[in-house]
Amino acid sequence: MKTVQPIRDIAMIAAMKEVLLKQHYRNYFLFVLGINTGLRISDLLSLRVGDVRDKIHIVITEQKTGKLKRFKINNELQQHIREFTVKKDGNEYLFKSRRGTDRIHRVQAWKILNAAAEEVGLKEVGTHTLRKTFGYHFYQQYKDVAVLQEIFNHSSPAVTMRYIGINQDIMDQKIDGFSL
Repeated sequence: MKTVQPIRDIAMIAAMKEVLLKQHYRNYFLFVLGINTGLRISDLLSLRVGDVRDKIHIVITEQKTGKLKRFKINNELQQHIREFTVKKDGNEYLFKSRRGTDRIHRVQAWKILNAAAEEVGLKEVGTHTLRKTFGYHFYQQYKDVAVLQEIFNHSSPAVTMRYIGINQDIMDQKIDGFSL
């Protein structure tokens, strides 16, 4: 597996949204939900309509850790959820395949995100990019690594900083200013 990066540039996030919206509203919504919740792709793809419709929190048991996760759904995201789920059955997968009743899987999500990233000229994009993008921008806005560490269930602030690419940004900046 290759290392993926957060999308640091807000204009590139907007470009990704635009491309994904042209592909299919489901693809756009997957991206929007992912970058606004920081949930792992495995947890996003397991969600059912009833898990998010008319809710103020997403409550799941994380597949990777087995830990209970409760995440607030902000007003803007609630509006996206209302629009996306308006005519859907509560038991169906939120990110249903266009073929049959099963959900899309991780590989399909990766293909969707990579096709859009390629179209807008982004490199190092994968399914973790959604979670990392959430973390990167959350940190940039609040500078609160302790809360972000808790949201991600990471073992230390250092793990969180490395995961969201802040350490890489700092190293890049220092190297740019260094010369012998």
